[in-house]
Amino acid sequence: MRIADAEVIVCSPGRNFVTLRLTTDDGISGLGDATLNGRELAVASYLNDHVLPLLDGRDPFLIEDIWHFLYKGAYWRRGPVTMAAIGAVDVALWDIKGKALDTPVYNLLGGQAREGVLVYGHANGLDIDATLQAAARYVDMGYRAVRLQTGIPGLPAVYGVGRGDLFYEPTSQDMPDEESWSTEAYLHHVPKLFAQARDALGYNVPLLHDAHHRLTPIEAARLGQRLEPYDLFWLEDAVPAELQEGFRIIRSHTTTPLAVGEVFNSIHDCQQLITEQLIDFIRATVAHAGGLTHLVRIAHLAELHHVRTGCHGPVDLSPVNLAASLHFGLAVHNFGIQEYMRHTEDTDRVFPHAYAFDDGYLHPGDRPGLGVDVDTELAAAFPYRRAYLPVNRKLDGTVHSW
Repeated sequence: MRIADAEVIVCSPGRNFVTLRLTTDDGISGLGDATLNGRELAVASYLNDHVLPLLDGRDPFLIEDIWHFLYKGAYWRRGPVTMAAIGAVDVALWDIKGKALDTPVYNLLGGQAREGVLVYGHANGLDIDATLQAAARYVDMGYRAVRLQTGIPGLPAVYGVGRGDLFYEPTSQDMPDEESWSTEAYLHHVPKLFAQARDALGYNVPLLHDAHHRLTPIEAARLGQRLEPYDLFWLEDAVPAELQEGFRIIRSHTTTPLAVGEVFNSIHDCQQLITEQLIDFIRATVAHAGGLTHLVRIAHLAELHHVRTGCHGPVDLSPVNLAASLHFGLAVHNFGIQEYMRHTEDTDRVFPHAYAFDDGYLHPGDRPGLGVDVDTELAAAFPYRRAYLPVNRKLDGTVHSW
């Protein structure tokens, strides 16, 4: 069996997606997600211009060798574009191997370690009451864990508060939206949200919150302390993680569990955080961290240091990535939780899939491979549309982390 054909499919059924399809000489196809939100065409070009010519005629079962060939062979290592491209190839190869062996990918990763993958939904609202109403709806839908984000008084727009309920759409065309930010207002308001949430939902529903890289370590420490009475499942992305030592400050001041890593590309980005036990959950993504091969390495390192997984799972990654995340989450021993933002109906039609939600859990299904396909004819009806994530500014106009 040899790789005989490769195709990069770019479409936009509500969001832009870059999908890699590899096909062998005996007709088995595998899919990988190469989406990098806001920079999608950079990865498509990297694949078409540099990677796909290297795959022609290769044995698709040599996943480990191909991974290192693409990672080390380019000389210029890591970075989101490179790792998204490698991740797409890697996942497509796992998909092919599962189909060739007539078994789901999770069996190739060691088999089921649990019955299903615990997921959390996103409850957001313009104010606290609206957020709590959304949270109650998620609980009614069967979710066992909910992330809470709310508007901040005096700020017209805040990360996590989208235009809809189930479907979060923060992108804009032409030029990025520019939002405003006040750390002082945020730190004053968020503890009120969780105080009221515990009164309304009790303590049996795990609650999560995303600070989205906006705080300094000491600000994050203050927030973590204030949230301790409300028993959060995690406080996510409290600070930008380029300076990993900053988590020592947070860790020394609060017992609120910490999660980080959705923008990480490799094991080197999280090595210090994991080995020094500065975090509780690692959120690296299948699509952005070099695929299943590399993410399993990260999970094994994390397991040695009492760190669990919590893979990033936004709607700006396709059902191909979500399916890969579910196979991973079903198999690794130190799984924690999986983000589950629901795709639009158009996206689900372009990417028919076997995974299903039931009673707070997702299961990838039992089809061979990933259990996801792509309808290329339908995808062609949704051409690429340039889109940007927002840009954030402090009240004085200084550009700040969004």
